[in-house]
Amino acid sequence: MGENASFWESLIYAHPTCTTWKQEAEGSIYHLASILFVVGFMGGSGFFGLLYVFSLLGLGFLCSSVWAWLDVCAADIFSWNFILFAICFVQFIYVTYQVRSVSFDREFQELYSALFQPLGISLTVYRKIVLCCDAEVVTLEKEHCYAMQGKTPIDKLSLLVSGRIRVTVDGEFLHYIFPLQFLDSPEWDSLRPTEEGIFQVTLTAETDCRYVAWRRKKLYLLFAKHRFISRLFSILIGSDIAEKLYALNDRVHVGKGFRYDIRLPNFYHVSLPETPPVQPSHRLQRGSPRRKPTGVTNCGS
Repeated sequence: MGENASFWESLIYAHPTCTTWKQEAEGSIYHLASILFVVGFMGGSGFFGLLYVFSLLGLGFLCSSVWAWLDVCAADIFSWNFILFAICFVQFIYVTYQVRSVSFDREFQELYSALFQPLGISLTVYRKIVLCCDAEVVTLEKEHCYAMQGKTPIDKLSLLVSGRIRVTVDGEFLHYIFPLQFLDSPEWDSLRPTEEGIFQVTLTAETDCRYVAWRRKKLYLLFAKHRFISRLFSILIGSDIAEKLYALNDRVHVGKGFRYDIRLPNFYHVSLPETPPVQPSHRLQRGSPRRKPTGVTNCGS
């Protein structure tokens, strides 16, 4: 116990307390270093936040090294500050390399800004998603089919980047697919990872379209490695299916000018009186929210 007490006493009383203080202030280099430290610690998160922090802290340590070399003439103070400057410089180079390695083509950058960045997805996570689709954007020409009813296998998940897709069943129009919407989210949700299936609708490009496609097996492997990405796609797909359900709901009407609501089968909402009467479908097959409701009139093909 006495040894511990003497150790702490030596730490506290080894050096005499300051009886007199310097009247003159330190040089401008010292104050510049302090300002850089204050501003540097105000940096944010993410790659660009790290670049901001390491650049300003590195300059601050460099100024402290110059101050220690010229004004204080203390080798230990100079050495420590120069070592910290070197560490910040190495970190700045490393983060810069990471930023360059996660750069994307224009369409992928726009997709990130519009869909993934508002959700707080980092560039490193987005890079894994882009690499899973081989960083490729596929072109679908006007009036060409992405999928044909009863023929095309469900082997991928695609997200529309530009253009408009028309969805039909038995030649009758169901709804449109617009940019930032999945082309085959209902089909994807209807199958388990080990199941196989074919499209029950036809998807035709109404304009020249561009889309990103992830192969099922490759995407499921990504989900297995990164649970966060799996939850992210689950949320995006669920929201996309809900939008398609609402699009179908707007087209389903019953007699006497009432609108049928597929969310509440026992209730109706008032619609325009000239709306043609149809009979609602009271069955919604699992995973197929965009199957044609019974009795809906053709709105185009």
